[in-house]
Amino acid sequence: MPKRVATGTVTSAAASKTRRVEIPRVTRHPKYGRILHRRTICHVHDEHEESAPGDLVEIVECRPRSRLKRWELVRIVAKSTAVDVASLRSGARATRMRETAARAEDSAATGADATTHAARGPKP
Repeated sequence: MPKRVATGTVTSAAASKTRRVEIPRVTRHPKYGRILHRRTICHVHDEHEESAPGDLVEIVECRPRSRLKRWELVRIVAKSTAVDVASLRSGARATRMRETAARAEDSAATGADATTHAARGPKP
C-alpha cells in the first residue's frame, strides 16, 4: 500500500522535533449543500527542526513514532513571510531606551539641567 502524501501549514512548533500541521479541506454539507471549511490536524516528525509556524510543508505517512505522531516532514514548500511583531516592538523599545540614555549622558557631560524642557527635547 503506498504512503499518503499531504500538504499543509505548520501551526505549532512548541515541542522538540514535532510540528503540528493543519491540512484544510472544503466539503459540501450532505443535506443543505452549504460549503464547509474543515481541517485535519497531523502531528509531524521534523528531525532537523527546519520548519517554523506558518510554513507550507509536504508530509508523508510513516510508522507510528509516538501516541500522536504518524507523519514525517518531506520538504518545506514555502517559508512563512509573517513578521514577528513582538520582536519588532521590543527592538524599537530597546533603541528608544539607548537613545534616552545617550541624551542623558550628553546633557550630563555638557552640564545642562536635564529637568528643563529645552534640554529634554521633543517627546517621542
